[in-house]
Amino acid sequence: MGNGGYWKGAVQVETQTLQRHVLTLAALEETCDPVISCYLNLETGPGAARQALDERGRLLRKSIPALQRERFEEALSRVAARLAAGFRPDSAGAAIFSRGGKQEFFLDLEFRVPLPTWIAVSSSPNIYHLVELKDTYHRYVAVLVNELNTRILEVHLGDITAAVLARRPELRERVGRGWSREHYQSHRRERTSQFASEIVKFIDEAMSKGAYGHLILAGTPRTTALLQQALPKRLVSKLIDVLPVSANDRTGDVVAATLACFVEQEQQESLAAVERLQKEIWRHGLAVAGPRATLQALKSGQADLLVLATEYVPDPAWICRGCGSCEIHIIRPATCKRCGGANLHGLDIKEELVRLAEIACCDVEIVHDSDILMGLGGAGCLLRFLAPEAYCRPAA
Repeated sequence: MGNGGYWKGAVQVETQTLQRHVLTLAALEETCDPVISCYLNLETGPGAARQALDERGRLLRKSIPALQRERFEEALSRVAARLAAGFRPDSAGAAIFSRGGKQEFFLDLEFRVPLPTWIAVSSSPNIYHLVELKDTYHRYVAVLVNELNTRILEVHLGDITAAVLARRPELRERVGRGWSREHYQSHRRERTSQFASEIVKFIDEAMSKGAYGHLILAGTPRTTALLQQALPKRLVSKLIDVLPVSANDRTGDVVAATLACFVEQEQQESLAAVERLQKEIWRHGLAVAGPRATLQALKSGQADLLVLATEYVPDPAWICRGCGSCEIHIIRPATCKRCGGANLHGLDIKEELVRLAEIACCDVEIVHDSDILMGLGGAGCLLRFLAPEAYCRPAA
């Protein structure tokens, strides 16, 4: 299947490159020309994707200022041309970023996992959906084991990026030819144990080399039990589930089952991050909550983990391009209170939070259906350290 989890154009690219693309998009210098961020769900076919682009294009065209319309049409035509070129039949989602003008920019990505259909125009790329995809579908090792062989699969973004096939050594029937049945059974158990130990070595090597944090076993109950017993503690700690499947199940179906299992595990880890955030807030510890405090923590380099709710809808905000200060919940003034400049622009706080997190190499946890996190304002940060002013000083 190649060695990547998504494709750039017609070329399959290693999944690790996704992080570099996200960072490139997050750091893209703004110009006066609009950037089109086009996310497409391809599960319903290219025709539906084209219809969505046409409908959004007609609506956006009416709202684009006259001075930017030519550059907008230039960027939109490149997106349309990419759709016309078609997508790979096994792609379930695509993300296309396009800007015209002197500092033109274009990036298109295809994925084997779905994305929402979402098309927007802004002065900078919208990366939230890529960050959510990266967090949700991440990477893990799946081991498919049966009576005949074992397949060790490295799965990135729903795609098998590397595979090792180990066949179980054949054991000829020797009962009655110098061996007693007891001797034969003892030898068979020894060979089985040896084979399980060899498989564990392959798993350990794959997990260590790729720095994987999650392992899933899939197979018949007897074979997975044997393999599970042979796992050392360091791998047991990374084992998130054991799935019962038969030797006749197709690899693609089994990988899909492990992917669903991994996504469920990821959601549990996201909710655990919310619990950590809540506990740190209760004890006045290393955490802040709410968009304003979270934004400040990211700007000051305090943030260790950004925790963001999918349901969070940011309030209107603005940013001063002169000094970088921003405000939330207030009407945009004529000039910046901090520097007096008039170069003020609207700001999507949700996008700004993930952009700052990616630039700072801060981990991001996207959380679904958390009333606790929404009650905290939809966003929060676990911190590396407290700001100096947060420390209580004894009275003189």
